[in-house]
Amino acid sequence: MADVSERDFEAQVVERSRELPVVVDFWAEWCGPCRTLGPALEAAVEKRAGKVELAKVDVDSNQQLAATFGIRGIPAVKAFRDGEMVAEFTGAIPPAAIEKFLDELVPSEADQLADAGDEASLRQALEADPRHAEAARGLGRILVGRGDTDEARELFSGFEGDFVIDGLVARLELAGAGNGAGPDPALAEALAAWDEGDAERALDGLQTALEATDDAEHRDRIRRVMVAIFTELGPDDPLARAHRRRLAAALA
Repeated sequence: MADVSERDFEAQVVERSRELPVVVDFWAEWCGPCRTLGPALEAAVEKRAGKVELAKVDVDSNQQLAATFGIRGIPAVKAFRDGEMVAEFTGAIPPAAIEKFLDELVPSEADQLADAGDEASLRQALEADPRHAEAARGLGRILVGRGDTDEARELFSGFEGDFVIDGLVARLELAGAGNGAGPDPALAEALAAWDEGDAERALDGLQTALEATDDAEHRDRIRRVMVAIFTELGPDDPLARAHRRRLAAALA
């Protein structure tokens, strides 16, 4: 923990946050809620020593700094990462909420393992956090890709409501539909494009496959795979927006 002033805020907070996250507690000696929040925040940061730092700014002594960040009520806490403010809250929130705030700021062991992306790391991530959706998605993709369908289904059963995992389940259902005509080459190519990270080619192929069939169940499975890709791209992605409109028109 360090006391920070207008003179060294840029170096101690903004620049330091490029190396690891920095949480700034804007407080004042006369503020009762500050005396409640301060020790709880310090204890939570101490548990994450080496992963996050705490800086304290006395608003009475640093009024210009408080004005710059629009401090209208204290305690006010702002988190910085990579030189930018990324999260904040105001008021003396309970310890559990402080823990959640820091957990979202500082990657957990499971987060770090999931980011590695290899099978061993993904399995370790799920051992550390059995509800880690990103790890389940990553491991599920690996299992589906090599045909370990039983293990994949067992894994996916614990993540109902996750759109990406539902898309992977739909992919297994498409593979096992067994309509007697053999696999659809165009659909297989679209799914391969998804595996390769080519979302545009995947969505184009899936859209074409959906428009080419009148089978309601088959169309719904393709739709679920497309929704999974939309989810991975994010709600504001132009490609996702364009294909959502096209999908809506095809299903109308």
